[in-house]
Amino acid sequence: MTVTANWSYPTAMRFGAGRIAEIGECCAAAGIKKPLLVTDSGLASLPITQRTLDLMERAGLGRAMFSEVDPNPTEINMEAGLKVYRDGGHDGVIAFGGGSGLDLGKLLAFMAGQTRPVWDFEDIGDWWTRANADAIAPIIAVPTTAGTGSEVGRASVIVNSQTHVKKIIFHPKILPAIVISDPELTVGMPPFITAGTGMDAFIHCFEAFCSPHFHPMSQGIALEGMRLVKENLPRVYEDAGDIEARGNMLVAAAMGAVAFQKGLGATHAVSHSVGAIYNTHHGMTNAVVLPSVIKMNHPAIENRVIDITHYLGIAGGFDGFTRFIMTLRETLKVPERLRDMGVGTDRIDEMTKMALEDPSAGGNPIKMTPENTRALFEACI
Repeated sequence: MTVTANWSYPTAMRFGAGRIAEIGECCAAAGIKKPLLVTDSGLASLPITQRTLDLMERAGLGRAMFSEVDPNPTEINMEAGLKVYRDGGHDGVIAFGGGSGLDLGKLLAFMAGQTRPVWDFEDIGDWWTRANADAIAPIIAVPTTAGTGSEVGRASVIVNSQTHVKKIIFHPKILPAIVISDPELTVGMPPFITAGTGMDAFIHCFEAFCSPHFHPMSQGIALEGMRLVKENLPRVYEDAGDIEARGNMLVAAAMGAVAFQKGLGATHAVSHSVGAIYNTHHGMTNAVVLPSVIKMNHPAIENRVIDITHYLGIAGGFDGFTRFIMTLRETLKVPERLRDMGVGTDRIDEMTKMALEDPSAGGNPIKMTPENTRALFEACI
């Protein structure tokens, strides 16, 4: 891949193969002298992580790392990370990895200087103004998967370990100062993660495009993001070393996260509740749930879906789009039902309540009710 680019939307981004080599320069630009690299346990020992630590050390930044990060991070992970951050005298974070590493890394930088509990900063009204903005440490984000787009987000998702409910913590200064978007770092993703994260990127764009809220800029970004996934996800699933397609998927993931400022929907509301209880992979859970959500929303989204088919070159209107989704799921070996991922029916009432309380529910084209949400879970399980 020969394309490299710098752009400043929604933050400073350095895109291109091999650009992780600029980590020292990026830390200097962000004013970070002693960073803590935050990643998940699965990435901690991999060559891409060790190489990044080597680059940090050669730049005089040390090689400190925190990797006690669960797939769905909790406040327990956060408190452990805060102790490492504070004890080490760190002054910034390199958030490195997929959604879990990026989210927790951003949250550590946010919480390191706060005196109130994390739940006081949930994304409700103007609660973000409770934070001491001057105490938020700078963040460098380095995605190693192409799905969540958390590297360009102003929020982090964290699970309350007592209630098992996912909470969104928001503040404008959680947005990383610089993003290094290097497709070479995503080559080692196993097929399951490639598929799940790629579907997450697509669904971010799809739900944002179908959301009834008004945000014309997100509409355009969502359409192009879906096109990039359609053309590149099957390529990277088939050939993990396709750097050009890997790069396009990183771009699509970032576009999805920008687009869903417009809103998400029932796919994410259901997936968040399932993941909080069963610890399933978020993107793959979304992929399982999506067809049932499309069916649920059919009366409200048919015209939007037809617009999508025109842009993506999919024949057959709404039914053609549904067939495209089912074929893509089959290509990516997405499980047929949630039960195939270990999800049972015994906690449907609990998950229904959680889904209705999830912020994503507010973006669903058809209003989510206890009746239709429970029916959605029954259809998916």
